Amino acid sequence: MGNALLDPLRHNSWATCQLLEHCQRLTPEQLHATSEGNYGSILETLQHILGAEGRYRSRLSGKAPNWTTEPENSESLDQLIPMAEALSRYWEELGASDFDPDRMVSWNSQMSGAHSEAAAGMLVAQVLNHGNEHRAQIFTILTTIGEEPPNLDAWSYGLATGRFRETPARSPS
Repeated sequence: MGNALLDPLRHNSWATCQLLEHCQRLTPEQLHATSEGNYGSILETLQHILGAEGRYRSRLSGKAPNWTTEPENSESLDQLIPMAEALSRYWEELGASDFDPDRMVSWNSQMSGAHSEAAAGMLVAQVLNHGNEHRAQIFTILTTIGEEPPNLDAWSYGLATGRFRETPARSPS
């Protein structure tokens, strides 16, 4: 992979960390808010994002994250933030490594017991898609409860990290 996926992986991690930070100012009632058609409450969806990323990480590396509790069992955002930071470090290392996207990875589902195989690159694609999908669901809940979601698109990541710059157009003289 070289460095080709560093920006997408970094954006995914940055967006999740930014959303966790944004949600820290919500009340407990707001954190437990949900809306129809979404995964669950804001807190449950954040737990799910990190839990799934931890499982994708385990499948890719062969090692489970070194967490004292699973994200789905966490009680607060304060417990989720270090997990998100640890995942960020892992994705950074993976993006900088000599990654073989064609390496086949296999696992058995903890829930159904089904056996699955996928190219490692497909797992990375799923990490990115999964995070975007569920962050968008949280945005829906936030707007439903009257909260403005943070700007987490790739341009916002680029502006925040210096990877994108924009100079306003000059006015005609």
